[in-house]
Parts: sequence; structure tokens; C-alpha cells
Amino acid sequence: MNIDRIGVIGLGIMGRPVAMNLIRAGYSLGLYARQEKSFQPFELHDIKRFETPAELARHCQMTITIVSDTPDVKEVATGKDGVMHGAAKGHLVIDMSTISPAETRQLARQLDSRQIEMLDAPVSGGEQGAIDATLSIMVGGREEVYYQALPVLQCLGKNITHVGTHGAGQVAKACNQILVAQTMSAVAEAFLLARSSGVDPNRVREALLGGFAYSRILEVHGKRMLDGAYEPGFKAKLHHKDIDIALSNAQENGISMPGTALVAGYLEKIVKSGEGDLDSAAIAKIILGETG
Repeated sequence: MNIDRIGVIGLGIMGRPVAMNLIRAGYSLGLYARQEKSFQPFELHDIKRFETPAELARHCQMTITIVSDTPDVKEVATGKDGVMHGAAKGHLVIDMSTISPAETRQLARQLDSRQIEMLDAPVSGGEQGAIDATLSIMVGGREEVYYQALPVLQCLGKNITHVGTHGAGQVAKACNQILVAQTMSAVAEAFLLARSSGVDPNRVREALLGGFAYSRILEVHGKRMLDGAYEPGFKAKLHHKDIDIALSNAQENGISMPGTALVAGYLEKIVKSGEGDLDSAAIAKIILGETG
């Protein structure tokens, strides 16, 4: 299929730059969002707005969804006015949200019953990665469909991997969120040890950046922690949601992940304290005893 008409559902912190990059790549774009203000950045561009996901799907050959949570994806994909009620046979849905692997597999089956293809393609890289089109994209679905979608995905990211069948992309994203959360926790604990020992954690970070302990988490989020600068790249409440997905998946598989459960507790405390809109690196506030 020669894809030139793409619909984007969800124009938030990630969906907005995704849509902008597709415009720059020359695709004809249709948009759907629930809030009027979401369309403001696109006022000077030649795009079409639609009242429902179904109407958008009638216009497009591919629909990209990038919304907050599993219920949101189900609503826009298979709900009353969802994509599947407007899409023609062969339409491709690419879900770039982070949702449950089990629910993803169920959605793929529902769409397949209408001869609509689906890929789960969650991303890592945050808002800046979306703006720069350097996202890491983890893809689940049929291999031939992946290669059909690859030229579009290459407009949005750099590290694009076909992980496996439906839901495999979401499993990979859950693994990503586990590693990020636990590494942030480890960085905060390292700073706690330094501080409690009377050693400047800024100097400790500087020393560790040149050794085997280097990581982007230490570099970027470690700086956030030391500066107390928690403007969100990725909100704590969304990371909490993602870790809950990982723990649910672990429960389904009959395995235990105690480290993940521990960091889930930190994220839960941040959310319950009313600071869930801060960057998820704010879990350091719990570890360092900086909450109110």
C-alpha cells in the first residue's frame, strides 16, 4: 500500500510533535483530539480536522493513536465512534501509546475481525525525542505489516525494532519503564549515601559520569535531582501507570519483580502527594526526604 494519508489521534506532549514531523515529511494529515486547544499549533498548516475517530479513519489509510492509557485507546479504536467503524479493509492502526500487552492483543483481534491491521509501537525518548524525531520505537505485530509501516516510523524515530507479534512492543516498553524507574531510584540512593557521608553529590555524579556507572539517567535525571528541577519530560503519574502495567503483566506470567514493586511505591507516593504532574525523576524526593 502506498500510504500518503495519515490520521493522528491524540495531540498531547508526544502526539503533537509526532504530527508535526509527519507534516514535514509531506504526508496529508487528518487530526482528531477531544480538546479544541490541541489544534492551535496546526492552524497554519494544511490539515483536516475530524469530529470522530471513525470519520478520520474514513479519510486515511493509516491511523496513529498516541493517547494516555488503555481505556483511551480502546475508546478511539473500537468504541462507539472508533476507528474500526470508519476504516476500510486493509486500514492500518499504529498505537504508539503505552498500554497493557494483553489488551493490545485483544484490540488486534477485534480489528482483525474487520480486516484492519494493527501494530503496537510504543516509544521511548520523551518529548524532546518526539520533537527531534529520534524516538526509540518498539513494534509488535505482523512482520510484513511492520515493513509496510517502516517508512512512516522512520519519520518519527531512529532506533526502530520489530520485537515480535502483537503485544511484544508493549512488553518491550514495560521492560524499558522498569529499567528507567529502577535506575532513577538507584541514582537517588547513590546521592543519598553521598550526602549522608558529607560528600558533595554533584562531585560524585561528575566522577561517576566518567566511569562504568555512566547512564543517560545519571546524566539527565541525576542533574534534575540535584537541581530540584522536575518540570516534566515524562510525568510521574504516567510512569506510575506504566509500572502498574508491568506489574500486572508480571502477575499474569506468575513471576515476582520486587525491585519494580518498590519503585512503584515511590511513584505512588509522588502521585498521592499531589505532585504526579512532575517529572518521574521526582521519585528522588521520596528517597532523599524532600517531600512536604
